Amino acid sequence: MADVAVIVPTLRRPESLERALRSLFAQTGIADRVDGIVVVDNDPVGSAAATVEPLRALSPWPLVYVHAPRPGVATARNAGLAATNAPLIAFLDDDEAAAPGWLAALLKAQTQTGADAVFGPITGRAPDAAPWLKPWLERFFGREGPAQTGLIDTPYGCGNSLMTRSIALPGPAPFNTDADQAGGEDDALFAALAARGGRFGWAADAHVEEFAPAHRATLDYALARAFAYGQGPSQTAAAARNWPGVARWMLIGAAQTAVWGAASAALTLIASPKRAEMYDRTARGVGKLFWMKGFEPHFYGARELARLDAARP
Repeated sequence: MADVAVIVPTLRRPESLERALRSLFAQTGIADRVDGIVVVDNDPVGSAAATVEPLRALSPWPLVYVHAPRPGVATARNAGLAATNAPLIAFLDDDEAAAPGWLAALLKAQTQTGADAVFGPITGRAPDAAPWLKPWLERFFGREGPAQTGLIDTPYGCGNSLMTRSIALPGPAPFNTDADQAGGEDDALFAALAARGGRFGWAADAHVEEFAPAHRATLDYALARAFAYGQGPSQTAAAARNWPGVARWMLIGAAQTAVWGAASAALTLIASPKRAEMYDRTARGVGKLFWMKGFEPHFYGARELARLDAARP
């Protein structure tokens, strides 16, 4: 009855990749349902092979290594899908670690809700963050949802998710590689799924921890991500040529920018730690206004690879 594969895209994070894989090896309550674990190495030089090979003997299931040398988050996800025929696909990011009952909880929630894409909670960890930023950053990198498992109206990101192959991930390359550098490939995927009448679910017990590396546990990085998140609704409406929708989101963005921008300024004057949350909300509002091509911040692919190269001793 092996019917689910777990895909783990990775780019030069050997320590966190090993942590993610070991958390998968420790999964319980899933009997013989796992078809395999697919690690997609997005490094042009294939550096993750050195991490994966020694761990093969520890894996209870087939551990598949795939080299996708063109850096890009959508390319990596598509390459992982091409390496398995499993009808159910779970995604775990390489900076995440799953609780022992994670996959069992996702599978149970999918059966219970009949959803085409199921998501679970994430606890953010930012051990290297500045003390005043740490509480906000850990919320930022985390994910909260309903207290109970059930259907939901709004999807989340791919990390910590389970999807039905036939409905949520149609075709050989369902992730749009135009998003390789900036991200947002999951937003486009889920918008298309919703347009087809797809359903989204929440698995309240499918717990994952996400560990923000030092270069991401900063105000600048998080606000750039917040800006990109803010762009999402406007970009989705524009992709559907829903121009009234674009105008609506831009008006919302203008209001958010004005209100939260003023709150940010006031809290900055008194050096309140709460100013980080106001910066976040302001950035999301600005993103709704500046959603056009040319304003997308780049977090993945070539930009991330260049940053890693620059950080080498």
